[in-house]
Amino acid sequence: MRGRRMNAPDKKPDGEDEIDASRAPLMDHLIELRSRLIKSAIAFVVMMVICFAGARYIYNVLLWPYALAAGDSVELKLIFTAPQEFLITQIKLALFGAAFFSFPVVAGQIYAFVAPGLYRHERRAFAPYLVATWFCFLLGAAFVYFVAMPMAMRFFLSMQQMGGEGVAEISLLPRVSEYLSLIMALIFAFGICFQLPVILTLLAKVGIIGSQGLKDKRRYAIVGVFVLAAVLTPPDVISQFALAVPTLALYELSIYLVRMIEKQRQADEAASTGTSGGSAADSSAG
Repeated sequence: MRGRRMNAPDKKPDGEDEIDASRAPLMDHLIELRSRLIKSAIAFVVMMVICFAGARYIYNVLLWPYALAAGDSVELKLIFTAPQEFLITQIKLALFGAAFFSFPVVAGQIYAFVAPGLYRHERRAFAPYLVATWFCFLLGAAFVYFVAMPMAMRFFLSMQQMGGEGVAEISLLPRVSEYLSLIMALIFAFGICFQLPVILTLLAKVGIIGSQGLKDKRRYAIVGVFVLAAVLTPPDVISQFALAVPTLALYELSIYLVRMIEKQRQADEAASTGTSGGSAADSSAG
C-alpha cells in the first residue's frame, strides 16, 4: 500500500488542470495563425518581385487612361525631376501590385483560419463575401481605369493654354510619381467605396440594419458620400462626382439587396413556424 502511494502521481489542482487543458489548443491556434501569416507574406513577396520586374510594363498600362484623354494626336510625355524618383515609383508600383494580386491568397488564408470555428451555415454565408469583396474592388478599379481617370485627365488637359502674342504657353507635363499617386489614390478610393453593398448586406445578415432604416437615412448618406468623395479624390469636381454618383447608385442597390435578405428571412421563419405548427398538430392528434 505504501509503495503504491509513493508511486502514484501527485494530483494537480483544478486550476492547473484547466490551464494545461487550454494550453494545447491555444498553441495549436497560434501555430496555425503563424503558418497562415507566413503563406500570405510569401504570396505578397512573390507578387512584389514579379510586379517589380514588370513595373515598366504595368506603368505603361496605367498610362492608357491618360492616352485616351489626350487623343492620338498628342505625344505622351512624363518627367521625373530626381534621379531616384522613377525607381521609387517602380517600388511603389510593385507594392501596389502585390497588394492587389495577392489578395485572393490572403483572403483564402483568412477563410481557412476562421472556417473551422464556424458552423456549416456560417461558412456558406461567409465564403461568398470574400469573393464579393474582391469582385467589387475589381469593379471599382475598372471604373477608375475606363471612366473616372479619363474624365479627370480630360479636365486637367483642358486647363492648358496655347501660346501666342503676349500669351505664355502652359502645357501639362506630369511627373511619373504624381501620376502614379493619382491613379493609385483613385483606385483605392473607388475600391473602398464599391464595398458598400458588401458591408451593408453583411450588416443586414446579422440583423444590425434594415432596408427601412437605410431609406430613412438616405439624405444623410448623400451628404456623407459627397464628403467622403471630397476627402478621397483630388480637389476637382469631376473626380468627386465620378466617385459620388456610382457610390449613391450602389447605396440604392444595397437597399434592394437588404430588402431581398429580409424577404428571405421572413420566408424561412414562416416555413419553420409552419413546420413546427404541423408537428405540434400531428402530435396532438396522435
